[in-house]
Amino acid sequence: MAIDSPLDAVIIGGGFYGTAIAIYLAKQRGLKRILLVEREPALLSRASYNNQARVHNGYHYPRSFTTAYRSRVNLPKFIRDWPQAVKQDFVKVYAIACRNSKVTARQFERFCREIGVRIKPADSALKALFESHLIEDVFEVEEYAFDATKLAQWAVCELDESGVKIRLETRVTSIFKGPNKALHIVLQSKHDGDESITCRYVFNCTYSGLNQFAGDFPGTRIGLKHEVAELALVQMPPALQDVGITVMDGPFFSMMPFPALGLHTLSHVRYTPHIHWNDEPVVDPYRKLAHYDRATRIERMVRDAGRYLPTIFESKYVDSLFEVKTVLVKNEEDDGRPILFEKHPELPGCYSILGGKIDNIFDIIEKLDAEYLISESFIDREVR
Repeated sequence: MAIDSPLDAVIIGGGFYGTAIAIYLAKQRGLKRILLVEREPALLSRASYNNQARVHNGYHYPRSFTTAYRSRVNLPKFIRDWPQAVKQDFVKVYAIACRNSKVTARQFERFCREIGVRIKPADSALKALFESHLIEDVFEVEEYAFDATKLAQWAVCELDESGVKIRLETRVTSIFKGPNKALHIVLQSKHDGDESITCRYVFNCTYSGLNQFAGDFPGTRIGLKHEVAELALVQMPPALQDVGITVMDGPFFSMMPFPALGLHTLSHVRYTPHIHWNDEPVVDPYRKLAHYDRATRIERMVRDAGRYLPTIFESKYVDSLFEVKTVLVKNEEDDGRPILFEKHPELPGCYSILGGKIDNIFDIIEKLDAEYLISESFIDREVR
């Protein structure tokens, strides 16, 4: 199906960020002719689905105050805007390991007070789940999970209502600078071949694929690091069915409800990352993932987690989610998850956007609110 050019905006990437930004541009900024391009057969089917499904409230980042504080500020906004997708009916526990943790229990409590989140000592039944000689203390906190399938349902309805056109199973291969402030992009459809279209703005929301474009696209200035990550899907025993647990802060593990499937994810700091590499334009992260053998490390995850939480030995392994995880190289040491929001001077009107957590969408919207965006057909504007 051919696309009538010119367009006001093209959003590359149909994950949560791409869809939310497309809806924002249509509803809040008044852009009329918007196209959303997604390489998969469905929206929100890659990193937006293949993740821990955690709505952070700051607890996870004691070594990055800014990341923690932004999560604390953003969580109530996320619950307000997507209540239908948020799972709150479980107990969330953070346990501090006695050895090899980068924070002590006292430091963790002080950190929680500093960012303004609620924390209280876990009751005796929860504490009894852990091996006391390996865990210094256990706390009950407020943290939630999200259902990516319900977010996808929201996105489909809102995009349709907003008049945003969608092209699935289609890639953007090149971005070029054109005359009269126009951008030319080349689409490669799985079914219809190549097509060139013109637009005023491009929003590159491809997550791990941020730098996989030819033409005049310069690449991001901030370095990126990728890893193939495994999240194990497990059926928890009754004692852990309505509980989420994170043992921290260091080479430990986390288990969270995964509402889309009624299971839990199990991740381990040491065993979830399988391979990693620094971003290069010539190495397509998704192609690398497609050729990875995906041998599970569930036995090693459970064996180590079971030292701290013996009941986990009663869990039943179901499957694993494998996905490429992308972070900013500069934050490898402090574990921070700031957003990437880059405007490309070589391609005026082209933006590259990446968020490390789902709640970062509000930080992105704040950035976009400050941008001057022409809310009418730029071709008509030039003619007048």
